[in-house]
Amino acid sequence: MAIPPEAKRRLEEEPRVAHFGTCADGRPHVAPVWFRYAGHEEEKEVDGDEIEGHDGDSEKRNSTDDRLEIVTTGRKLENVRDNPRVALSIQADEGGEPRWALTLLGTATVVDDEERSAAARRRIHERYDADPDAYEENVLVRIEIGTANYRTY
Repeated sequence: MAIPPEAKRRLEEEPRVAHFGTCADGRPHVAPVWFRYAGHEEEKEVDGDEIEGHDGDSEKRNSTDDRLEIVTTGRKLENVRDNPRVALSIQADEGGEPRWALTLLGTATVVDDEERSAAARRRIHERYDADPDAYEENVLVRIEIGTANYRTY
């Protein structure tokens, strides 16, 4: 199931923290991350690029796929390199009462290109009102969404 239109709108609204799930040594690893919903946008650097996959194969990106981007390093990045299957959970609540939740399953691709990583860091940091030049070691990871489960309360 694709991301429903209402959920897409919520992803683009205010910045939220996603819980990013990867796998390490057969065990789940979950960590909070900032993200940016890149949706179906026609960005030159996103659309039609040849990106090296986790196993060294090149793959062409489909411009109609829902996607998110994060920038990360360390254990999360290592895990994605070893196993590209990932999950994200994003929720909005008021005073501890949930308003909506979105769970996403997808395939992550590490983009080992400093120029693209720097541009993604700027886009994401701008969204969260953070220093655009911070965390220079973080690398761009694009996540193609395979399934989405959206719920309102």
